[in-house]
Amino acid sequence: MKILITGADGQLGKSLIEQAPQSIEIIATNKKTLNLACPKDCYDYIISNKPDWIINCAAYTNVDKAEEEKELTYKVNKESVFHFANALKVVGGRILQISTDYVFDGKNNSPYNPSSKKNPLNIYGLSKSLAEDTLVKLLFKTNQAIVLRTSWLIGPYGNNFLKKMLYYHQIKDRLDIVYDQISSPTSTISLAEVCWEIINFYSNKSKIISDPILHWSNSGIASWYDLSFFIGEIGFEAGLINQKAEINPIKSDQYITKAARPHFSVLDNSITKSLLNLSVSHWQREIKLICDKIIKENIEIK
Repeated sequence: MKILITGADGQLGKSLIEQAPQSIEIIATNKKTLNLACPKDCYDYIISNKPDWIINCAAYTNVDKAEEEKELTYKVNKESVFHFANALKVVGGRILQISTDYVFDGKNNSPYNPSSKKNPLNIYGLSKSLAEDTLVKLLFKTNQAIVLRTSWLIGPYGNNFLKKMLYYHQIKDRLDIVYDQISSPTSTISLAEVCWEIINFYSNKSKIISDPILHWSNSGIASWYDLSFFIGEIGFEAGLINQKAEINPIKSDQYITKAARPHFSVLDNSITKSLLNLSVSHWQREIKLICDKIIKENIEIK
């Protein structure tokens, strides 16, 4: 089976490649080999390579900068998916589209399930929501697409909140961190495992998922404040950092950003857990595993 991974040198892409079954042929792409901002590249690459699956984990993810670079954000996050879908209609194959909790507005007081109404607050969230809509329209009827939403992705590789916090704990005495945005941190390690489980479910059982929009995040909930504090504790305990900054809790309106964020974006994983017969690891355990991996592989935290 041939699997094309977009963003293969990013945090999720690297975890996917590490955990890939030995029988899988991986086509690993990055910005240099596949330009998601170029429609012709997106279409032609799929036509030429004819993958059995695309795992689309590449995206324009700078949430604040996306407010200024709207055209580029839509090209990378939405239009590329349109051209992937049209190519898959020609050559066959399926796409596993990685999406986000930011498709929701955060006004719920209970976890969002896959059928919850979307209402993104920012350009990034809107671009990912429109990409989902594209797949619903073009590929859902032919059972060629799965949307997998996740939240607050962290891991040992690439640029993410956990690694930034380790770095800032090391160089700063005090950090002002928002406490009124709540979600479930998710490790790239656990998300990659779920991606492969989804592909295995389809490939070995030839099942059709009745509603091919799924959620996955680690168990437990946290604010950015909770996450920052715990990262400092575990990082210090593990010897990754030699000091812990004081974490000062602040409200969102005290930390002005160009893009609005949902205040509550916890995802309901129950359908995915039942479908794939999976257990869910707590986000605190995943942070310990990530820190252990950073130490073992001597990964830079800057």
